[in-house]
Amino acid sequence: MNEELAIVQTIDYITPVVDDPYAFGAIAAANALSDLYAQGAQPVTALNLVGYPIKTLPMSLLGEILRGGADKVMEARASVVGGHSIEDNEPKYGLSVTGIVHPEKIIRKGGAKPGDILVLTKPLGIGIITTGIDRGIVDEAAIAKVTNVMTTLNKEASLAMQEVGVHAATDVTGFGLLGHLHEMTQASGVGAKVNLESVPVLPEAWDLARREIIPEGTHNNFRYLTDYVHWEHTISHDTQMVLCDAQTSGGLLIAVSPENANRLMKVLQQKGVENARIIGEIIPEMAGIIRVTQNKS
Repeated sequence: MNEELAIVQTIDYITPVVDDPYAFGAIAAANALSDLYAQGAQPVTALNLVGYPIKTLPMSLLGEILRGGADKVMEARASVVGGHSIEDNEPKYGLSVTGIVHPEKIIRKGGAKPGDILVLTKPLGIGIITTGIDRGIVDEAAIAKVTNVMTTLNKEASLAMQEVGVHAATDVTGFGLLGHLHEMTQASGVGAKVNLESVPVLPEAWDLARREIIPEGTHNNFRYLTDYVHWEHTISHDTQMVLCDAQTSGGLLIAVSPENANRLMKVLQQKGVENARIIGEIIPEMAGIIRVTQNKS
């Protein structure tokens, strides 16, 4: 807009991933806001996007969905200023969000450099567990845990990387950890190495993956990444699926210089981003290639 102000515009909406309508609204809003946080932008206004089967579901459920979304937008210190709805065969909800950022402080996917440290701020396994929820085989404790992860804004993680200064970032959503890392490395002209044992994963996801409770989006990610990801031979197929798992409202994936990595981790902890982990590094490799190792050595 001018030398001091840039506008960032993003849009996202999803179908229900949990049964509770209020929680679904909050998850969808957090998911939509995440793209702005990944770029270091502050959300300002949001427009509701709604598809709803008014002939088969009560309007009270829609009210709860919208209340969940509005509360999450308020937590982000932004405002819902309107929206649009249509009749649909199944519920869909999300936001079109407008944010602001200084033009010189925009954080992009490209920009990662060899030697950079990779930091992930939320655990994986969200898609696998929500698939288990859909099939009725996940207990209440696991539902509460994964809901808490999905409804947590990436606001504090974004503030931390802005404070410290990073080279690149993206949010981890439908393409999974490795899909979004592939995007980052391809845009940066580098490769990456991921240490499996360092990657945070919701514990419940491991058993579900072994039982092949895996969403179709995760299978699609795995197939797409076949030519780009080199797995250490000891890594099992179900473990590979977890690292390709399609996330809803996942964390931020950040590339930070080695000199600033420890400071970033300290600031993340201070801001309450307790699940943040160093998971690997950027390496001088063909653009977009990812090597996944079994251990940290």
